[in-house]
Amino acid sequence: MLERYVYKNQQKMRCGYTTGTCACAAAKAAAQMLLSGRKTDKVKVMTPSGVSLLLDVEDISMNDTQVSCAIRKDSGDDPDVTNGIYVYAKVSYAEVSYVEAYYDKRQNEQKNDKRIIVDGGKGVGRITKKGLSRPVGAAAINPVPLKMIEAGVMEAAEDYCYDGGLLVVISVPDGEEIAKKTFNPNLGITGGISILGTTGIVEPMSEQALIDTIRTEVSMHVAEGEKMLLAAPGNYGQDFLLNTLNIELKRSIKCSNYIGDTIDIVCASGAEGMLLVGHIGKLVKLGAGIMNTHSRIADGRMEVLTTCAVQAGAKPDVLRQLPGCVTTDAALEILKKSDMLEAVMEQLMIRIENVLERRSAGSIKIAAIVFSNEYGILGKTKLADELLEKIKD
Repeated sequence: MLERYVYKNQQKMRCGYTTGTCACAAAKAAAQMLLSGRKTDKVKVMTPSGVSLLLDVEDISMNDTQVSCAIRKDSGDDPDVTNGIYVYAKVSYAEVSYVEAYYDKRQNEQKNDKRIIVDGGKGVGRITKKGLSRPVGAAAINPVPLKMIEAGVMEAAEDYCYDGGLLVVISVPDGEEIAKKTFNPNLGITGGISILGTTGIVEPMSEQALIDTIRTEVSMHVAEGEKMLLAAPGNYGQDFLLNTLNIELKRSIKCSNYIGDTIDIVCASGAEGMLLVGHIGKLVKLGAGIMNTHSRIADGRMEVLTTCAVQAGAKPDVLRQLPGCVTTDAALEILKKSDMLEAVMEQLMIRIENVLERRSAGSIKIAAIVFSNEYGILGKTKLADELLEKIKD
């Protein structure tokens, strides 16, 4: 068990290790056993983060031409659907001519200098759409884990003075079922999970993992030729897109609370614009320049609405009521009864527009549509209709 900890929300939480680390360890152990002819019950791997791990090798099957073994995934205290799964690697001898022919057919796959092929088997997904970090048709083994696997197998080959070809197949027996609980179906990855990890270590409740998923989604949409991107923070936004704006969910990017990061990613993606559609409970925070809308980061909802109400000329009794509201729906009800809802929303959209334009710094066209479940569309920034029309085309 990895004894490495981080603190999240004043809680001590144990780190784990990624599917990429498991695949690397399994492949290295299988290569060592194949080339030495001896079983091993532990394998040592160095992760890209600099943390060295000594992992148990399980379910070994070996003969003179191939070895298979597994490493059990430990996600630590992270609520990860892959926790406890077994990642297998099967390593077998391969003719050099076979390895060379393999790479000759795949010009977009970089050939390593030790004549090693790494592929995915049962339970490892396949790429079906452009824009991801691997080419269409390749196994969903991300670049960093792929390099880790190659490096681990190369190390074993060097230790035993072997310079021939090796075929490595990574598999996850339960991968196809587990993948249904991940983003893979939305990303065009079919048949299993992805082998992931940039550091090799799982940090509990990692924001970076979610931001990386957003980056992947943006890249996929751009690769499919979309110039105007559509983003929604969560389920309310995506339901509104489908049921009110008649836009299919596959057209949108779920940006969660990371609106600022999503804007940055879109600006660097080559896209021409981005339309943000969200519930007022989230997007009102943009009026205060809050670009991560998670409640533990900041609130400011009533402060923003009260400020907008002042700017719109609301009466003192309205202004006194707004700060005491617990939800934006309650605040909207007060504004509606006082005939101030439209005027206050106009002020809010001006503030949101300024914040979005400042964050995007002129790199893209950017706009927002704010709605509530009861009142529908509450406001739009000036480019919203133009971008919406282009998205629907």
